[in-house]
Amino acid sequence: MRADGTFSVKSFVPTSVAPEPAIETALPVGIAQMEKEYAGAISGRSATLFTSAFDQGSGVGTYVAMESFEGTVDGRSGSLNFVHSASTSGADRTGEFFAIVAGSGTGELAGIAGSGGMTVDADGTHRVWFEYTIG
Repeated sequence: MRADGTFSVKSFVPTSVAPEPAIETALPVGIAQMEKEYAGAISGRSATLFTSAFDQGSGVGTYVAMESFEGTVDGRSGSLNFVHSASTSGADRTGEFFAIVAGSGTGELAGIAGSGGMTVDADGTHRVWFEYTIG
């Protein structure tokens, strides 16, 4: 099955956590906590742990995010985790990875598994989709 939605970032708070040992690379590593709000067939909210190696000036980098979502997927309520990552050279999105964490579903989402993706439209609309099964 496929469920589609849009989301907005409600907060993005960099943390003071830093990798140890401290190793300097050409791209600074940062960690942040995010809160997102979802609408559509995927509706609810998430708490996100966001890690990146990213240069603000050039827009080059990679991120890895783990989200804890609660809400509804195609009208089924519960919670689940999903992980996603991607890289950019400043004007593209490559190396994308997206997975619903098997065994993480609760309530009517117990047994959910699958993949999905994210994209940003030219007008700035953030989209998400799940390709999933519930077994």
